[in-house]
Amino acid sequence: MKQSLCDLSITFAANVIRLFDNIHNRPNIKNQLLRSSSSVGANIHEAQYGYSTEDFVYKLQLALKECNESLYWIKLLKESDTITEHQAQDLLNLCMKLRYMLVHSINTTKQNSGKY
Repeated sequence: MKQSLCDLSITFAANVIRLFDNIHNRPNIKNQLLRSSSSVGANIHEAQYGYSTEDFVYKLQLALKECNESLYWIKLLKESDTITEHQAQDLLNLCMKLRYMLVHSINTTKQNSGKY
């Protein structure tokens, strides 16, 4: 079954939260990742009720920005041996899928609106 962008963003943030239950060090990095990963979904959900096409695209672009930041924090946690390769790969796969879907949604909306 194909997951929607909204559902995938919730899965991603929930996986980050579950991962943190097992990590007791690096609180600053954990907080940054929690903030950026949950912001992805928040911006996607906000975009659904955008008051214009421009607002919709803007909110998706914010989600994409937060997604890219999340990639950085996940890679940093992996490189600092705070999380395992397997844990990192699962999160990276979800994050990359979200990024792909966001870019596709942004580009499709721009093409269909004729305003860009």
